[in-house]
Amino acid sequence: MFAPLRIWRKWHRRVNITQRRHAVAAALAASAVTPLVMARGHHVDNVPEFPLVVNNLNQANTKSLLATLTSLGAGDDLSKVRASRSIRSGHGRWRNSKYVMRKGPLIVHDEDSDTLKRSARNLPGVDTCNVHRLNILQLAPGGHLGRFVIFTEGAFRQLNRVFGTNRYAADEKNGYHLNRSVMTCADLARIINSDQVQSKLREVRGNVRVHDKTRKNPLTNAAIRNRLNPFAATQRKNAAAAEQKRHAARAAAVKAKRSKAGRASKKTRTETYNALQAGLTASFRHAEEVIEAEDRQGNYVPGDTTEEEDE
Repeated sequence: MFAPLRIWRKWHRRVNITQRRHAVAAALAASAVTPLVMARGHHVDNVPEFPLVVNNLNQANTKSLLATLTSLGAGDDLSKVRASRSIRSGHGRWRNSKYVMRKGPLIVHDEDSDTLKRSARNLPGVDTCNVHRLNILQLAPGGHLGRFVIFTEGAFRQLNRVFGTNRYAADEKNGYHLNRSVMTCADLARIINSDQVQSKLREVRGNVRVHDKTRKNPLTNAAIRNRLNPFAATQRKNAAAAEQKRHAARAAAVKAKRSKAGRASKKTRTETYNALQAGLTASFRHAEEVIEAEDRQGNYVPGDTTEEEDE
């Protein structure tokens, strides 16, 4: 977006309150699905169960709370959060947000006192939220479902009062009902291929082609080529036989050349060639010597021949 820092920009959008409530309920449901929590990047291999409900997290200090969370299997996720702290890229590091860090566990409680909040506020990546004031920005940071959520026992018991169930509406949210699943069985392929559904479907329609309208190339289609030229198959067979015969003759010639008689014949030809080359070299050398001798005597004139002397 060009020039985003303007006061008249419409940064927020109004969303219906029921849609917001559905979003919070969906984010809560996703926090209980282990694959979604792991897909979001949380290290929860040592967590015993999801959703993770703890009897009491109201610890007196941060050290005690850290020990409790480590015993529950959240130590790996806390270590990941501490190791992820880095300097923000871009100009944002100049504007009071120099560092960035991954999100860790979210502790949902129903405590009236601030003891738990004070104990958890110094743990990197750990957020706290009251069950009566659940926030979609904390349950799904960045729009990604699957936040690692740790419930206290009291907060987990309050979820039915806050959001209601499939049997009765919520007490705290006036007129709100949880979404009801459209499908009781999510295996759509099994439903479609079942005998009950297939027995009600009509058969697959098919078209029968009366004649072949496509034009085939005789150069590449053997059937059409043989239909146009009945002798084409014989021609190809004869060409293949001639090629095979040529290969056999070539192999025999190479074998004969590499035999003892062939090597002797090659040796004779080599000697004859070398003798001719030696004779030519000697003749040229003799002619050059004669020219040099005449040149020394002053009798040699380039261009003169015996025919000019006779004339």
